Order: sequence, then structure tokens, then C-alpha cells
Amino acid sequence: MRVFTNAEHLPAIRNPILTIGTFDGVHLGHQEIITTINQLAKEYDGESVILTFHPHPRLVINPGDTSLKLINTLEEKKALLAKYGVDNLIIVPFSREFSQIPARQYVDDLIWKSIHPKVVVIGYDHRFGKNREGGIELIKAIGNERGFKVLEIEKQTVDDIDVSSTKVRAALADCDIEQANNLLGHHYTLEGIVVKGEQRGRKLGYPTANIQVNDPNKLIPGNGIYAVNIVYAGAEFAGMMSIGTNPTFNNKKQTIEVYIFDFGKEIYGEALKVIFVAYLRPEEKFDSIEALIFQMQQDELAAKNVLNYTHNQLP
Repeated sequence: MRVFTNAEHLPAIRNPILTIGTFDGVHLGHQEIITTINQLAKEYDGESVILTFHPHPRLVINPGDTSLKLINTLEEKKALLAKYGVDNLIIVPFSREFSQIPARQYVDDLIWKSIHPKVVVIGYDHRFGKNREGGIELIKAIGNERGFKVLEIEKQTVDDIDVSSTKVRAALADCDIEQANNLLGHHYTLEGIVVKGEQRGRKLGYPTANIQVNDPNKLIPGNGIYAVNIVYAGAEFAGMMSIGTNPTFNNKKQTIEVYIFDFGKEIYGEALKVIFVAYLRPEEKFDSIEALIFQMQQDELAAKNVLNYTHNQLP
């Protein structure tokens, strides 16, 4: 996949089949659009093109609103779009000035003059331009003038639930990993650097890696205990994760800690990728350290069962 950091001075793209959007999550609805543009690219002997924006428009338009957390970092989004076979990704820097471009100028300059698409494929609710004044009817009208086709993608459903980034975020916040992964069509992931924590896990027999997430806008799933897989140095391991405040120790600050089964290496400063497989239970305040250790042992058994874990499967 070729990646371009703006829409100016693009190299030649053969018979572009274009779609536009933030694509946060690259969920099943997004994947339907990607499948469509890839199929059309083959029919037109062309190339699929996604035009997206960074930072996320809401983070720019409402900088004081910290409620929006993103399913993907930019790097995660790139990896997923490449995985699903996109030929070209154009990342347009989003700014307040850009948000003030009138809808018709947006289509003429950004879509037509810069990319010259053969077909534009957009979702049923796509809005664009100053005050989000533009929609599919305007793109269709300009397409008729300029000579490109417009294809509308209807709302997608999974188990009769509309697929949207908002619904994925809600599922993750509610610890519903199964639903989130179902809507995404792939496992939710979290990446970060291992930092020093309180090191209580060592004393409990469960030395954990405290993770500092790379992107402050990345969505952290709801507090609780999870069965996870962990990617470290290109190899995948099994483990369990705690997200929360360690209420047994009366902590206030949220921490993200992962225990990697049969691991034992010191990895401070190293990068980890956590793959969420299942939610096990809510965090809990225990009356004694012994009760906490017993529950952690039960969590380990539950996680290993969910992950179909055997030591011989590890790298």
C-alpha cells in the first residue's frame, strides 16, 4: 500500500476508485466499503484509494472535548488498511482552516482535481465541507458534471445491530470484548511501552508488565480482567491483563498491567502489543492478599482455558 501525507502533487494513480472517511476501527462496515473499492478497481483496471484525515476532525473542531477516544492510532489504521488490500492511502492534515472549505470546493479541489476518480464510493451518512453542508446528493451532482460515478454504501449490520465506530467504542467501554471484536471483524489491540510500576505483582507471584499507552487519544477498554495475547519482539504469547485502580491497595490512578504466562524476561522500555480475546471479570477489592492471590490463580486458569493455552504452543 502506498501512503501519501497530503493530496497535493500525487503521483499518477491508475483509474482511481476512491472512498473517503475517518475509518476509525476499520470495522465490518468499513471492510464492506474496502471490498467494494477493491472489486471496482479490478473491474476498471485501476487502483483503490482511501482518503482519510489526521488528526480526527472532532479532535480539531472541539479541542476541549476529551470524551472522544479512538479505536485506532494512525499506525494501527495504516496496518489494517494494508491488511485489507487497499492500494493507496491519502492522509490529509485536518485543521480548522481545512474545516472551513465549502462543500463544492472540497469536491472540486480535493476529490476531482487532486485524484480524478473514476468512481467515488461513500457511506450513506457521509457529510463534508464547511458546517458539514455537503452530502451524497452534492457529490452525485458534481459527478454528473465531471464524469465520475458515485456509489452509495448502505448501513451494514451484524446480528441486526448497526455497525459503527460509536458502537464499537461503547462495547469496549462496557468491557464487551466479544461484541467489539464481532463488530470490528478482528481483535481489538492496544500498544505501549513497558514502564516500572509498584512491582507488587512480583511479591504476589504474578510479575506484571505495566504498559504506558503510546497515544493519549487511544481508547482504553473498561476496567476489569481480560484474557489476552501479547506480541513481543515479533513473537506471540498468552497472558491476562488487568485494567483498573488495584482497589485492594486503595490506588487512585488507573494502570494497565499484563501478566505473560511462562515468561520471565525483564522488558522495561520495550514495546508490547496486546490483543484482547475475552473479558473475564470486573475488578474487585479483596479483604486480604491471600484472597487476591487465590482469585488471580482462578483468573489464570480461566484465561488459559479461553486461550486454549499450552506451554508448547508458545514460541
